[in-house]
Amino acid sequence: MASLVIDCCTLCNDDGTSTEAVTWCIECEVFLCTDCEKHHKKSRISKAHKTMSTKDYHNLPKFMKEIRGQCRDHKKKYELYCSVHACPCCVMCITDKHKKCQEMKPLSDILKQVKSSASVQLFEKDLKDVKENLEEIIKHLNSRINASDSQKTKVAEEIRSMRKSIDDFLNKLEKEILDDLESKQSQLKSKMNTLLQQLKAEANHINQLQNEFSKMIQYATELQMYIGLREIEKTTSQAEKYIEDLKSGGPLDEVYLEFTLSSELNSIFKDVKSFGDINFNNSPFTLQVKEGRKGQAQHLVPTITTLEQIKPSMVRHLTIPEDRKRLCIDACGILPDGKYLILDSNYSKSCLLLFSNDGMFMREVVEFTEPTWDTCFVRNNTVAVALEIKNQTALVDVEKNKIFKSINLSHKCLSVTSDGQILVISSLEKSTIVNLNDMSHKILEGVKANSVALFKENIYGTIFWENKVCCYKSTGETLWTFMCDGIDYPQGITLDKTGLVYIVSGLNDCLLVVSPDGKNYKTILSEADGIKCLRAIDISRETGIMIVSSETSIDSDDSKSYQTAFVYKI
Repeated sequence: MASLVIDCCTLCNDDGTSTEAVTWCIECEVFLCTDCEKHHKKSRISKAHKTMSTKDYHNLPKFMKEIRGQCRDHKKKYELYCSVHACPCCVMCITDKHKKCQEMKPLSDILKQVKSSASVQLFEKDLKDVKENLEEIIKHLNSRINASDSQKTKVAEEIRSMRKSIDDFLNKLEKEILDDLESKQSQLKSKMNTLLQQLKAEANHINQLQNEFSKMIQYATELQMYIGLREIEKTTSQAEKYIEDLKSGGPLDEVYLEFTLSSELNSIFKDVKSFGDINFNNSPFTLQVKEGRKGQAQHLVPTITTLEQIKPSMVRHLTIPEDRKRLCIDACGILPDGKYLILDSNYSKSCLLLFSNDGMFMREVVEFTEPTWDTCFVRNNTVAVALEIKNQTALVDVEKNKIFKSINLSHKCLSVTSDGQILVISSLEKSTIVNLNDMSHKILEGVKANSVALFKENIYGTIFWENKVCCYKSTGETLWTFMCDGIDYPQGITLDKTGLVYIVSGLNDCLLVVSPDGKNYKTILSEADGIKCLRAIDISRETGIMIVSSETSIDSDDSKSYQTAFVYKI
């Protein structure tokens, strides 16, 4: 049975006595016994100090106990934060190591509400994703080890089946080839087992951090939390880089055991010198794992994107098949896996089309016998499609290529948007919020829009006849209205992760970005950038990828054009 650790009072210990401590002072960073704690609370200097029980102190992860509130170099309390070096500083650090650093901030501002910040959830998700990736790779490697046994058996059967048709002359060659097979398979298995052990060790490390995360949140000080999160950030980043290195460096490439029959076997007594060859057949690592954030939003000090910083860069355009170059794109979207959807709509029929991550046409998902106006991703494999004339919105399973539910409304359906919990369906008369959990409806009489978008429970809509954009509360009250000379016939609308509003201005062929308060704007794309006849837009808030429908010319001949969609990184 392990002996209990008894903490001695730091102050009493300095006086030469050993008294059991009951409290840890977070700010003084000393253990206190019952008597010293009473004096500590009465002292004018220390009565406001935060303390915790010794039991809670020992619940902290080991690396967090080593985090101190004083600078190791100058023995002064940390009071400032250097944004350049991303570290806390004392007043002496400024004249020592940070003379040229201009971005010094009060540490109290940085630590304010650190436990409730979005970074906590982000890093917790990083730990979870890395752990799941490691578990998936371990599972995959175990499967490959079993598969190599099957491959070995298959190759051995091929060898032995050949052996049946030849004389005793092949006994020696048969032994040589089977020994070679055993050796190669043993090498392969040994490499995979070595890699497997490394991955298990990495997974155990991440699992330990994940298990200690809740304790860290519960018991750590703000400073400990801040520095602890940076350590976790460093660990998860290293683990993600380790996984990326495995994926690109070759250790996870598929290796198969193959048997190549000797071409000289038919003239065995004259020409054959070996039974065949056992080789490794490599193919790239194909297991799908969750992508890490790779530095996006990894910092605890948040950055805010401004209008001036928005500069889209072209990534690709969708490759439209020859037999579909008469399509009319009313809506386009980006799925969570990076594939693209476009809604080809006209008055005779409409089609929902799926394109791969590299912009190549994959297949037609569903066909409608009536006009459609908009589509949006809902959740899982589900997208919604607005059917205006039928006063109906269809829910489509993209994987199964079928409509599995229709939502009937009391008004036309011009546009749809969703956050995975609710579906907002708009018209120029009114709009409806559909609760996706119980399918209940809520009418919003004040929300009228040709196109709608959702962001943090607010509803954003364009009204093209009035050349304006409105932001509404989820209750239907108008928060702000945007109008300017640069907007003409606004149509598609979407938002990025920072709340900037992207609006397609149809008649003057440009794309505008409006500030979250609706007061300022900037034109980020125009006809000079090669876009025209704009209508639809969508943004993946996770990846910062934007898709915009546009007309393009065939072989630089403006008289021969067709509609496609351009993909940008913002």
